[in-house]
Amino acid sequence: MNKKENVSTNVLLLVQAAMIAALYVILTYIANALGLANHAIQIRFSEALTVMPYFTPAAIPGLFVGCLLSNILTGCAVPDIIFGSLTTLIAAIFTYKMRKFKWMASFPPIIANTLVVPFVLLSAYGIRPLWLSFVTVGIGEIISCGILGMLLLSALSKYRGRLFPVSYQNS
Repeated sequence: MNKKENVSTNVLLLVQAAMIAALYVILTYIANALGLANHAIQIRFSEALTVMPYFTPAAIPGLFVGCLLSNILTGCAVPDIIFGSLTTLIAAIFTYKMRKFKWMASFPPIIANTLVVPFVLLSAYGIRPLWLSFVTVGIGEIISCGILGMLLLSALSKYRGRLFPVSYQNS
């Protein structure tokens, strides 16, 4: 790859990351406005985007920045901002590493959030009992990542080569 192609590829990946981050923030605001992110079982449309590392490595920083900004802009507690965003980052990395297994794209975010978020809810907001948070967070993640995320993945798979040409060639 020559220098011009390399710059073009880097710009494309930066734009993809920025678009994913922006979509994450917008979808978080929509879920909050509809009251879906404030109940025992939280349905966050933005969590469907956690399957995006299946398509492009640009989704890793995009999801992290999107989650970080969403948590800051929606007034989350500091532990939620830090550990929620780091959990999203770790899940995105594992989703990218497992991209050869399309049907498993939603597993890393479901598992990571189900294991970490209940402790964040307890320490940041005092939400008890802990066991119930594991159940409710897990259900919310299965709906958001497992169902909505996999629907998104299926819909985008048809256009993978057009939407993610650089990443598609390198997979």
